[in-house]
Amino acid sequence: MDCTELLDILNRGEDSAHLFKENFTSIDNLAVEISAFANTDGGKIIIGVSDKGKLTGLSQEDIHRLNQWTSNATTNKSDKSIYVKTEILVCDDKRLMIIHVPRGSNKPYAVNRVDVWVKSGADKRRAPIEEVLRLAQTSGLHFADELEIDAGIADFDKSFFQRRYQKYYKEKIEKLGTPLEQLLTNLKLFKNDKLTLAGLLLFGKNPERLRPQFAIKATHFAGNDLTVREFIDKQDIHGKLIEQFKEAKIFIKRNLRRRQTTKNFNAPGVLEIPEEAFAETIANAIVHRNYYISAPIQIYLFDDRLEIHSPGNLPNTITEENIKFGVHVERNPTILSFLEKDRDFSYTGRGSGIPRVIKSCNLARVKVDFIDDKVKQLFSVIFFRKIS
Repeated sequence: MDCTELLDILNRGEDSAHLFKENFTSIDNLAVEISAFANTDGGKIIIGVSDKGKLTGLSQEDIHRLNQWTSNATTNKSDKSIYVKTEILVCDDKRLMIIHVPRGSNKPYAVNRVDVWVKSGADKRRAPIEEVLRLAQTSGLHFADELEIDAGIADFDKSFFQRRYQKYYKEKIEKLGTPLEQLLTNLKLFKNDKLTLAGLLLFGKNPERLRPQFAIKATHFAGNDLTVREFIDKQDIHGKLIEQFKEAKIFIKRNLRRRQTTKNFNAPGVLEIPEEAFAETIANAIVHRNYYISAPIQIYLFDDRLEIHSPGNLPNTITEENIKFGVHVERNPTILSFLEKDRDFSYTGRGSGIPRVIKSCNLARVKVDFIDDKVKQLFSVIFFRKIS
């Protein structure tokens, strides 16, 4: 960074990626700021300026002390090491220190092994336990679909599981000689005499009774925004995940327009948005959504676009750009391990899904956007319809 770039940042003011400090008088305060950036998306701590962006400068003694504190804050004060880079600039005869904090790859980082902080706009806040769990999930430390829940074997649809197991593994459960509960434990569907979340959502008798938030809400609006009061069609989709997938596809297909591609007007026509594209997107939303967030998948159909919103941001190191090249992280491995075997579930998996969505949309001349909204904690895929 040079002084021109620095002054441009100071002129814009503080935001979620930049913090201005005249100085630090407490190593704990420095550790909190560094960990908050590492637990979020990284950023720069600029020391030697006021919170209004005015250069105040640091002494040589300040620089020496802050370098020692930074080393201590990122190793001893944090429960896991945070690797930062420091930089010294001299602008207008004022000595400044910049701490470059990367987005952490081993979240969450706790200060003094107690408090987990995250950025909230230009400020910071303590993360509640639910958010700490979501941070741990991004690092692969915990998987939401493997957590046990308040459901027992009585909530398990044994006959449905037996049919699917035989379909997936080409063998009958009776021939295994393994007690059902032991088999379910081995498959991470059962734990400590309770179903895991994956066990309930994949094979539960009535998953919506215990986890109604993990549904799909589909709405066809009469217009182009959420404020319209008239709905052309809407449906709350519950049930097992494979059932949700099928019903969501049906909802979209019955509400999309079809276009004629031949002179035979008796032919059914082709969907304006390729089924392969929106089916893969729904499958991705089910398999990769963040199940630590208690919210449904949303399908919005407007006059000019189809939006599919999945709760949670892209996992750690994944961006809107690199997913287009097949980069992926498995967020719910147990759910994925079953659904990817199911021929009724249109999931290509292993990173090929998004490239296939893009390819099919390009062939159909349909514009598609991918948006990772950090504020709303949503990952959205938007297909644009051609207005007739």
